[in-house]
Amino acid sequence: MTVGEYVRDRGQRGQTSSPPLGGVSAASFGASTSLAVAAEHLTLLGCAPADQSLSTGTDPGDAATIVTTAGTGRGRAEITCAVDWAGPVALPLAAEAEVQAACGIAQVHGRRYGRPTLLPFDYASAVTGVLAVHGVLAALHAATRGVRIRQVRTSVAQGALLVMSQYLAAAGAVGGTGGTSGTDGPDDEPTPAVPLPAGPPDARTAPPFTSADDVTFEIETLDAEAWQRFWRALGVPHRAISRGWRPFQYRYAAAVCPLPDELRRGVAARPYAAIVAAAAEVGVSVVRVRGLDAADALASAAPWTITELPADRHAAHPAAPGGPTPTTRRPLDGLVVVESTRRVQGPLAGHVLALLGARVIRVEPPGGDPARGVPPLAGGCSARFLALNRDKEVVEADLHTPGGRSVLRELAAGADVFLHNWAPGKAAAWELDAGDLAAVRPGLVYAWASGWGEAFGPTPPLGTDYLVQAGSGLAELTARPGEPPTPSLMTLLDVLGGLVCAEGVLAALVARSTTGRGRRVDTSLLSAATVLTRHGRATADAPHAAALCTDLTELIADPRFATALTRAECALPDSPWEFSA
Repeated sequence: MTVGEYVRDRGQRGQTSSPPLGGVSAASFGASTSLAVAAEHLTLLGCAPADQSLSTGTDPGDAATIVTTAGTGRGRAEITCAVDWAGPVALPLAAEAEVQAACGIAQVHGRRYGRPTLLPFDYASAVTGVLAVHGVLAALHAATRGVRIRQVRTSVAQGALLVMSQYLAAAGAVGGTGGTSGTDGPDDEPTPAVPLPAGPPDARTAPPFTSADDVTFEIETLDAEAWQRFWRALGVPHRAISRGWRPFQYRYAAAVCPLPDELRRGVAARPYAAIVAAAAEVGVSVVRVRGLDAADALASAAPWTITELPADRHAAHPAAPGGPTPTTRRPLDGLVVVESTRRVQGPLAGHVLALLGARVIRVEPPGGDPARGVPPLAGGCSARFLALNRDKEVVEADLHTPGGRSVLRELAAGADVFLHNWAPGKAAAWELDAGDLAAVRPGLVYAWASGWGEAFGPTPPLGTDYLVQAGSGLAELTARPGEPPTPSLMTLLDVLGGLVCAEGVLAALVARSTTGRGRRVDTSLLSAATVLTRHGRATADAPHAAALCTDLTELIADPRFATALTRAECALPDSPWEFSA
């Protein structure tokens, strides 16, 4: 879907005939990107506008304040969510640029340029707008279970630190390498850590590439053999092809990608059509880098599509969540989430639900997820893996076998949520799609976190962060002023995609608590990109008075971050929400 189609279609999709927040009203105060994102998402979920005079108790120094009201009489629940800039970080932060500079975003995004570089749009603020909606939805769900939460707080700094989770974990791992080696990125196999190149990197050696007819594009493959065959077809020498695979593979973890110049010369000598043909022949994905105003820039109709699942009149009404009852600190206590995910987007969605109190059961292949062994290690496990998967239970099952799929069905039968980020068509082929699992668990919330959603039909390109940045027009926002569209090598969409998925799940849980009906939640990296292309154009102010982080290990040791991070065998951001009765 193009941006123009998005504008026409956004009011028609993302909600079902029974919107999750029907009957809830919201009043918003402030003028930040965090507020714009949160207010729009609540509206898309069905919130009605409330009386704006309800500003009693709001702090004019906050970036955003949202007051939601649900129910009437004794059942009335009023929840105030406040977003400030610094939260528990003991720094005088009061703007997007200051948060990016202090919390390490500029350090990671700037690695390709050899120095800290601000993202020239309000990324941390947009992320925090989604976190604010998480807090509101979790509090609304707790209210349906008899627990009143009246106050929710989060901050843009906490949003930034959550974004930085994997980079901070790797940087702070005992024996780690500053967060610039190792990855649980696109490969399934653990591989040794690779140091950054000596000296400042040359941004020109990193993707994207440009063809002979001046088309700029990104490529993606998860297969070393496909990489070799693609470049051989373009006449690139074998030695350069081999030297290029490792930095290409590790760009997800390192946020740099110093490729041999022979690769760039190989594509520069071929027209784009020939490059696309060579890629198709060997199974490499190619996506042209689009500007925001390009007629074919892709967009999603809404951050999520939430569909009510058909009710089975022969099935029992879904049972109330068992186990512990929710508490003010853990509003999702008692809920069970089963996830079958890998890399970043899916695991982060499950991690958010765990931070809010849910019991998360992770289905991994026999022997465990290979990403557990990717260095740097913390206590015998990959630090980057821990950043997204700590405090989850694990059940091993081979989903390629009937027996393994039976194990998953048994787990789903006792779950409130099932979450996966499998490749398109995999769920149907395994008979583990929404209808299949709803048959064994009426009332299940079934969530799929994809790469492209429906944008390319049943056979999309690989749905990875950099390709979606390229296709959505986001690369125009991430580029330095005056430069052509260039995707960031920081994994912006994997993180936001996970947060948007968790947001949809929480909304579906609120709806289920009212109707008893299950919901299917579809989100994608493209839908996350659309959040940014809609709300990220407000440029982060370049001047900033805050301390500039130039080394993540120094940030971890900085006492001003002491109450925002847990420091053990690696550094892990604490929960970004504070709930109070």
